[in-house]
Amino acid sequence: MQVTPLSDGFGRVATDLRVSLTDRCNLRCSYCMPAEGLDWLPGETVLTDDEVVRLITIGVERLGITEVRFTGGEPLVRRGLVDIVARTHALGVETMLTTNGLGLARTAGALAEAGLDRINVSIDSIRPETFAAVTRRDRLHDVVDGLEAAKAAGLGPVKLNAVLLRGVNDDQAPELLDWAIAAGYQLRFIEQMPLDAQHGWSRAEMITAEEIQVRLEKEFSLEPAGEPRGSAPAELFLVDGGPATVGIIASVTRPFCGDCDRVRLTADGQVRNCLFAREESDLRTAMRAGASDEELAERWVVAMAGKRAGHGIDDPTFLQPSRPMSAIGG
Repeated sequence: MQVTPLSDGFGRVATDLRVSLTDRCNLRCSYCMPAEGLDWLPGETVLTDDEVVRLITIGVERLGITEVRFTGGEPLVRRGLVDIVARTHALGVETMLTTNGLGLARTAGALAEAGLDRINVSIDSIRPETFAAVTRRDRLHDVVDGLEAAKAAGLGPVKLNAVLLRGVNDDQAPELLDWAIAAGYQLRFIEQMPLDAQHGWSRAEMITAEEIQVRLEKEFSLEPAGEPRGSAPAELFLVDGGPATVGIIASVTRPFCGDCDRVRLTADGQVRNCLFAREESDLRTAMRAGASDEELAERWVVAMAGKRAGHGIDDPTFLQPSRPMSAIGG
């Protein structure tokens, strides 16, 4: 079968597919959604397990996808997750998962057996009171249990994602890194991005990558890791000479759009060629109307061809996507 790369007009080729399995989440992180939650996608609009696997298969066999990362909302609330992972693993691609960790303690073993290769867990504080303030749920202990289960199941190295919020947890960066290193996890700090449902993001309030590094260097010595970054979003630093590392993802202040190799599929079957795209391409409707695999692949190729050079967050004309992160998938 001939493979048609997912190329855009700037020479980039997408090989990393991010698949959102649901827009639902069991946390209410303040930088993502309001306390009362959101209006979730109607059930009939969400792709079935078979539809998800069919589109992933088209991506792998016809379009050159080599990595698949499952996201949400919170992917662990998707009942068919383990089966979807197993069927994706059978395609011979690397399979990954980004999760908030709730429920991971009881599913990590099954996910590992299904063929999941790697896992990323979001955790913004190891102080129970701060965690509860950010997520509006007192569930830090469940996340820690989930992390331990993932490590025990062989899903390592377990990576952690953290967002610093000014006046909330921005003084806790060294503490979180110290804990992660001691526990054997790889921590990455991410600049807060304009993807909240409330559209309350403020460039002035965001903790920048430079600020993150300054905070960490009050207690640690950081030096560039030196290894080629490639398309990876994180700049890696050796901590106190290594071997431990910490990553900083400067999506806003030092964007890496020129090396992007990602494409996204939403839970309701829309292709997004950029996390911050304001346009989507509908595969679900065509698929349910009887489109062939070849026709769906052609639609996907066209969707990627129009990808812009960059997300343009620092441009005065930038408009935040109408969908929040929970509905797009990370």
